Amino acid sequence: MVGSGTVGRDLDLAAVRAFVAAAEERQFSLAAVVLGISQQAVSKRIAKLEDQLGTALFDRVPAGIVPTAAGARLLPHARALLAVAETAVAAVCEMPRPLRVAVQGERQGATEQMRFYLDRNPGAETEIVISNVFVTSRDMVVHGRADAAFARPSGGPRPLPPDIAAVPAYVDPAHLLVGRDHPLAVRSAVPLAELAAYTVWIPGAGVASEWADFYRELSEFCGVTIDTTPRDRTRFPGPDGIEAMLARIADSDTLATVSSDHFRNPWHPHIRRVPIVDPTPAYPHALLWSTSNTHPGLPHLIEHFRTTYNRDIAAGCWLPAADRERFAG
Repeated sequence: MVGSGTVGRDLDLAAVRAFVAAAEERQFSLAAVVLGISQQAVSKRIAKLEDQLGTALFDRVPAGIVPTAAGARLLPHARALLAVAETAVAAVCEMPRPLRVAVQGERQGATEQMRFYLDRNPGAETEIVISNVFVTSRDMVVHGRADAAFARPSGGPRPLPPDIAAVPAYVDPAHLLVGRDHPLAVRSAVPLAELAAYTVWIPGAGVASEWADFYRELSEFCGVTIDTTPRDRTRFPGPDGIEAMLARIADSDTLATVSSDHFRNPWHPHIRRVPIVDPTPAYPHALLWSTSNTHPGLPHLIEHFRTTYNRDIAAGCWLPAADRERFAG
């Protein structure tokens, strides 16, 4: 029963950690995966915290959970409390915690970029953190959950705070994915201007985000229509995410989507890849970090991406105006 506890009692860090994980993942089951404990354990820890604070911290919604007004007020303080605790442990142990680097999904090219870095720096204590559309990699570095993050530095519903620095990491040239019966399937390449006659399906661009702004700006530049309609699960049941999307495109003679050279798509025998040229659009990925972050592993990671950035490819690509000077200047 919420409300039987005493606010003055010391907070349990395990309960606070469970609260933060649930607030960021928006589902108890996903929070359990992040924490490496059972979903029941997550629920019990949060119930304990709610009882102690005398208020509910989450409301249930169709997609999972969202923080209540009290939960939203608690969240930044809970994050700060965990950060202080980690700093205290590191100070006593005289051993820095692993460098946390956030990527926007395990299929993103940033994951391979980090594997390349770690293969050549086997002594680097680094943890790759997978973000999601609810808590993006940008959010994670802004709120201190990650030391660095791969993301587009421009666009999005909120500008980056002034203390977040960025260095270009890589640009990712785009191409079309179509089914074998699509009119463009037999083409060796398609000029960007020709896309004005077509619609491309980007369900993820329906979320207010820096990548949604990228596709909006691409549409304004070349005239292509961006369809952000979610997948209809009643008509197209089956696997979630990119696999279901490609399965639907493979069976269509009209659907197309945009992917990129470094994105790891699942294989499908009826999907055809068509390069976009004259110019090729490219998604700009930067490495972001807080200028107040003193983790000893951060400078080496930043320098690595300063020296490996594929600026030579960026020079011939289309980039949004807000990104061009940083990535191709």
